[in-house]
Amino acid sequence: MSLKIGIIGLDTSHVERFAETLNDSKTPSQVPKGEISVAYPGGSNDFALSYNRVGKYTDLLTKKYGVEMVDDPEQVADKSDAILIASVDGRVHLDQFQRIAPYGKPVFIDKPFSINTSSAKKIIELSEQYNVPLMSCSPLRYDESLTEGIQNSNSGSIIGADCYGPMELQQTQPGLYWYGIHAVEMLYTILGSGCKTVYAYANDTHELVIGEWKDGRIGTVRGNRVGNKIFGSSIHRENGTQFTASSKSKKSYHVNLHEKILKFMETGRTDVDINTTLEIIRFIEAANESRDIRKAVKI
Repeated sequence: MSLKIGIIGLDTSHVERFAETLNDSKTPSQVPKGEISVAYPGGSNDFALSYNRVGKYTDLLTKKYGVEMVDDPEQVADKSDAILIASVDGRVHLDQFQRIAPYGKPVFIDKPFSINTSSAKKIIELSEQYNVPLMSCSPLRYDESLTEGIQNSNSGSIIGADCYGPMELQQTQPGLYWYGIHAVEMLYTILGSGCKTVYAYANDTHELVIGEWKDGRIGTVRGNRVGNKIFGSSIHRENGTQFTASSKSKKSYHVNLHEKILKFMETGRTDVDINTTLEIIRFIEAANESRDIRKAVKI
């Protein structure tokens, strides 16, 4: 039986990727057992990268994939078995989740989960109140090169990590919430939760964030705004260092994520602890604070 999946927010290229892997039986990367059947376009009137794209992706889902359009998030929840909140604007995720949480259906929230710790906590509290299975993460968590690097423990335990990637900025999604969240997610995939302090420095073209974990390990996130679009990492172990790069991966990390999302929607279980997602939001919030005051900030 195929799950009926609803989407809230048609203002991101991720919508096209979801539709291709879930609805297009001709694509080699199709993920079976789920299909997008209903959607609410949404859109943020004060965010150009939202309102300039919502029409394009609404037309795509309607004309190419035959997805039904509805007038509000509640109708999406009513007509689906599971829900994707794909809105590109992290500011609206709490409001959208509040409206659909009472339906009790599994929900995946695309990055950024939220753009502050307070809203993130409220989303989690609502999921607990209404017993809603909840998942959120960046697709870079499932980059094939990164996964293989973490699994290869021939050089001993992980003692630290450095992650890098593009880090464009958007005023409505402060600091690392817009694109830096991908490299932060990679760092947490390697080191796990437990960061205690964050220090950040930035200029017009580069960003560097240093996190110290409670066990003494140090992890860094380096971002650039000057062209290199590859995500990668150095995984430091007791007896050597491994290097990963998204350019080495044969399979798209988006497809890997979609497979994980479908499994989550089927079972209600995810391998991404929601408390780790919450800590990632706080890590970015602390980095934004540190950048402003030029001092380390506690998580």
